[in-house]
Amino acid sequence: MAEPLFEKVAIIGIGLIGSSIARGLRRGGLSSTIVIADRDEHARERAAALGLGDLVLADSGEAAQGADLVIVCTPVGVCGTVAAEVGPHLKPGAILSDVGSVKGAIIRSMGPHVASSVHFVPAHPIAGTEDSGPDAGFAELFDGRWTILTPGPDADEAAVEAVRALWEGLGAKVDVMTPEHHDLVFAIVSHVPHLIAYNIVGTAADLEDVTQSEVIKYSASGFRDFTRIAASDPTMWRDVFLNNRDAVLQMLGRFVEDLTALQRAIRWGEGDKLFELFTRTRAIRRDIIEQGQDTAAPDFGRRGSTKGS
Repeated sequence: MAEPLFEKVAIIGIGLIGSSIARGLRRGGLSSTIVIADRDEHARERAAALGLGDLVLADSGEAAQGADLVIVCTPVGVCGTVAAEVGPHLKPGAILSDVGSVKGAIIRSMGPHVASSVHFVPAHPIAGTEDSGPDAGFAELFDGRWTILTPGPDADEAAVEAVRALWEGLGAKVDVMTPEHHDLVFAIVSHVPHLIAYNIVGTAADLEDVTQSEVIKYSASGFRDFTRIAASDPTMWRDVFLNNRDAVLQMLGRFVEDLTALQRAIRWGEGDKLFELFTRTRAIRRDIIEQGQDTAAPDFGRRGSTKGS
């Protein structure tokens, strides 16, 4: 059996992503020791019962002591607070990383708490489900999915390669980009779609001439997909929108412009414009399937599927 990549890995926050990382570390033998920290007593109890870590603690600073790698798996809004807690306990040469789907804000909030002797390599695994908590995780969550690394220009190459190796060991494909480009890309492929899903489900629930029972009873597969996305963790997505507001507002403005053009085409019966758009978007769907980011199987309930964040 190959030597583990890390002697000790500390996971701060044991929700869906954190628990999936823990399971993946076990599966791949990537760490000799796994330490878990979470403020929530119930989460700690479940993590211990599931055997996710060799040690389960309430204090993140204590968990980080002596760790070769610390991965912050908390909502974006508290990453800075967690970095302040673990920062003084990180040994020289340790690597600090995260899993947040916003990178610019996380770097600004976590960076000041990272000593010059510690390597900071932010990351974003593009995988998830609408479920949350320690029981929701599974080792296969990252298989075949992308993880984006956004190291700073002065980041240690060996540390970046170590984090790359970790995610590849967890089954992911890895790419590297700047934090600014990351936030712009994911504003349109993830954040705005979630905002649209939250809004359309809320609109349907508020319609006075359509009862909630009818919305549920007659939901077509398209609306069901919106409700699946809109069931995502509210704390996490609140923090995403507040911490990536510039990129989200930029992409939302473009979306509103395009939606207005679509509204005009429908009003004036411009079928050629509608057909052109629908043909173009259908091709994008085929490309997504061909690249293995989804399946063409007619699984209208989406059972067992995963989605990016």
